Amino acid sequence: MREAFLWGLLAACSLVIGGLVALWFRVGSRTLGLVMAFGAGVLISAVAFELVEEGINTAGGIRTVALGLFAGSLVFFLGDWIIDRMGGAERKFSRPTRAAAGTGTVARVSGLAIVLGIVLDGIPESIVIGLTLVAGGKVGAAMVVAVFLSNLPEAIAATTGLAGSGWSRPRILTLWALVAAVSALASAAGYGFLGDAAPGTVAFVLGFAGGAILTMLADTMMPEAFEYGGRLVGVITTFGFATAVFVDSIS
Repeated sequence: MREAFLWGLLAACSLVIGGLVALWFRVGSRTLGLVMAFGAGVLISAVAFELVEEGINTAGGIRTVALGLFAGSLVFFLGDWIIDRMGGAERKFSRPTRAAAGTGTVARVSGLAIVLGIVLDGIPESIVIGLTLVAGGKVGAAMVVAVFLSNLPEAIAATTGLAGSGWSRPRILTLWALVAAVSALASAAGYGFLGDAAPGTVAFVLGFAGGAILTMLADTMMPEAFEYGGRLVGVITTFGFATAVFVDSIS
C-alpha cells in the first residue's frame, strides 16, 4: 500500500508543479493546448493497454470490462454535470468564462465546485495506479506518466483562471497540495481495498476508471487542446500515444 501511495503522489505532484509554473511564468495558450494534446494521447494509450487490455486479461473476457466502461462513463458524466451546475464548469479554463467574455471582467467561480471537479477528474486515474500493482504485480509506468502529464496542463489552466478570479497564491497552492494528497490516498485505496478482490471485480473497476477517463478526455481535455493548440493537436496527440506505447513496452 505504501508503494501505491508513493506512486500516486508522484503522479499527482505535477498538479503542484503546474500551479507553480502558472504563478511564476506566463504560459501561452498554444503551448498549453499542445501539452494538453500530448497528455491526452498518453492517457488514451494508458486506457487501451493499462486498463482495458489488462481488465480483459484479468477477467478472461470482455463483458465485465464493457460494463465497467459504461458505468464509469455514466457516473463521470453525471458527476461532471452536477459540478458544472454548482459553478465549476470553467475549472480548467485559463481564459475568462464564457459568461464574462466581452465584458472585460472575469466571472467568479465556486471554490467548492472547483475542488470537487478536480477531485472527480483525478480520482479514477489515481485509483488505477494502485490497481496496476494489483493486476500486474508492478506499477504501470505508462499510467503514471499519463497521469503526471495530463495533470500539468489542467493545473496550469485552472491556476491561471483561479488567479484571475481573485484566488491568492497560497490558497491556490494549498488546493493543489490537498488534491495531490487525496489522489495519493486514492491510489493506496485502489491497492489496499482491491488487493484481495476477485478478478471480475478488479476488471470491472479497471473498466470503470477507463470509462471515466475517456469521458473526461472527450468532454474537457481534447476540446480545450484543439481550441488552444489548433490543427497541430492531432499530430501531438498521436505522438503522445506512441510515446506511452514505447514506455509501456520497455517497462
